[in-house]
Amino acid sequence: MYKILEKQALTDNTDLMEIEAPLIAHKARAGQFIIVRKDEFSERIPLTIADYDAERGSITIIFQKVGMSTHQLAEMQAGDQLRNVVGPLGKFTPIDNFGKVVLVAGGVGIAPVFPIARSLHEAGNHVTLILGARSQNLLFWEDKMRTACDELIICTDDGSKGRKAVVTEPLHEILENNPGIARVWAIGPAIMMKFCCETTRPFNTPTVVSLDSVMVDGTGMCGACRVEVGGEIRFVCVDGPEFDGHQVNWDVVLARKKVFVSEEKRALNAWVENHEDRHICNLDKALLQQEISQKTPEKSGVAS
Repeated sequence: MYKILEKQALTDNTDLMEIEAPLIAHKARAGQFIIVRKDEFSERIPLTIADYDAERGSITIIFQKVGMSTHQLAEMQAGDQLRNVVGPLGKFTPIDNFGKVVLVAGGVGIAPVFPIARSLHEAGNHVTLILGARSQNLLFWEDKMRTACDELIICTDDGSKGRKAVVTEPLHEILENNPGIARVWAIGPAIMMKFCCETTRPFNTPTVVSLDSVMVDGTGMCGACRVEVGGEIRFVCVDGPEFDGHQVNWDVVLARKKVFVSEEKRALNAWVENHEDRHICNLDKALLQQEISQKTPEKSGVAS
């Protein structure tokens, strides 16, 4: 059992958990992930490690409430205990002094970008961070991100914070005006990562992405997380989660994200119905109904 040390709502649909896991905290490196289960009946949820503290013996995860399992996870509070926390899994981010680097984070992708940016900054790189979200109320960790970079650029679709722009606009400007950019990381919704890669491709700038395919065991046995990279099949859990974004077959990635949309919608609907006899605040009800209405195959995998 793994004790929840802290639980915090970062936005209306994004929560933070600090979990007591000393062995994982001691081994964790930037770019790796864990798999959590609330209890013995719960689904396995893969989540990137957003922070880790070996001295405190804790790791931090950040997740969006997008389906039944993450809504159930969000019900837990500090002092509660998770049944399983497995990790660290996946390959860690290779850190070196590359020179000038740019990291692009979209939405909840801010969480996995932080430890990578921090490690690169500590290694002596000049780090530019671009954070993007639909609106100001979906941004988080702005102050924390400033400690991990030399320059911070914020973009929102509605202009409520920073620039009214999508993240590829400042990315293109930086690449055009700074021919010495050594490497780019892009982490966030798949469609955002795809277009970041298309932005960097004409400049021949190496671009790393972190994929979040459907995953079951997390150790390479089931094959559920397979993706096509450079014309070959790779498993996100053991070969990734980071890959050369210019080699990723994004059509396959986006198509696989739609596979279980109908099942997710039914599960979330059933979970909401089972909560009708319990008190849920009006805001939570509205957010749940919004999630249900948005979970259609046409919209799956598409975000700003």
